[in-house]
Amino acid sequence: MRQRRIGEFELIARYFAPLAKGFPGAGGLLSDNAFLPSDARRDFVVKTDTVVAGVHFLADEKPELVAAKALRVCLSDLAAGGGEPFTYQLSLALPKSWSERWIAGFARGLAADQRRYGIVLSGGDTVTTPGPLTVTVTAFGRVRHGRGLTRAGARAGDRLFVSGTIGDGALGLLAARGRITSAALEKRYRLPQPRSALGTRLVGIASAVADVSDGLLADAGHIADASRLAVAIERERVPLSADARRVIASEPALWANVLGGGDDYELVIAVSPRKEAALLAAARLAKTKVTAIGVFARGSGVELMVSGRPVRAPRKGYVHF
Repeated sequence: MRQRRIGEFELIARYFAPLAKGFPGAGGLLSDNAFLPSDARRDFVVKTDTVVAGVHFLADEKPELVAAKALRVCLSDLAAGGGEPFTYQLSLALPKSWSERWIAGFARGLAADQRRYGIVLSGGDTVTTPGPLTVTVTAFGRVRHGRGLTRAGARAGDRLFVSGTIGDGALGLLAARGRITSAALEKRYRLPQPRSALGTRLVGIASAVADVSDGLLADAGHIADASRLAVAIERERVPLSADARRVIASEPALWANVLGGGDDYELVIAVSPRKEAALLAAARLAKTKVTAIGVFARGSGVELMVSGRPVRAPRKGYVHF
């Protein structure tokens, strides 16, 4: 009889969370970030992310864009933790076909984003591999001591907000593969835009935050699970770009990609009704739109509402295995 293979989050809970027991900054591995003491005033927000050619980016992607994506997906998590970018370390596993020209382009991409986000390289490792190109970044941000944001902390009655627009990343992957046509959506997939300016302003306002990497339903669900609550999301309120609206209008089945495809790198934010005005003010300062799309309540799980009625979501989010 074939043994059932456990999923990513069950694997983490069963085998790795016990290894982090006793270290408060790990938060039981319920959030993507860890928090380490920096000095008397600040903590480090720490996040490690790995991207693999043919899995997280197209196998023939330009090296500058590979560098940008590898760094920016980490910066998105720092934003969800309320962290201001500080430094990062890089591990690069190069296929045996690597060239110095490719490395030069990759370094140019990193240099451009170091200037853009105010972060600097502080170390790492380089190896060759018989497998595909693999890039791992460990990024460090800084946040006021004890004020870092996690997925846990939402309360019943909190509203769920999301930054920017949703679905552009997943639809952009379809565009990059030639399935649909949209230069704007393809750019959103190839070049994520972490909400760093907004994330640092959420400290003291948000109850809980996650970045939308696995998919809107999945990542809102991560907040609900970590906070031991249920969350209901109204599909009509989910903000879409003009190109996403056009694509959905011609092929409504792609709502499944919009809600569950991931790669948006927006922020889902739980906030008390008392602090909604502060959230909107912070969003204006960050020049980032936020939209209320749902509410947290007692219970468990994610409920998708369409025209006021609960519906079954065909796809809740990306799973790594």
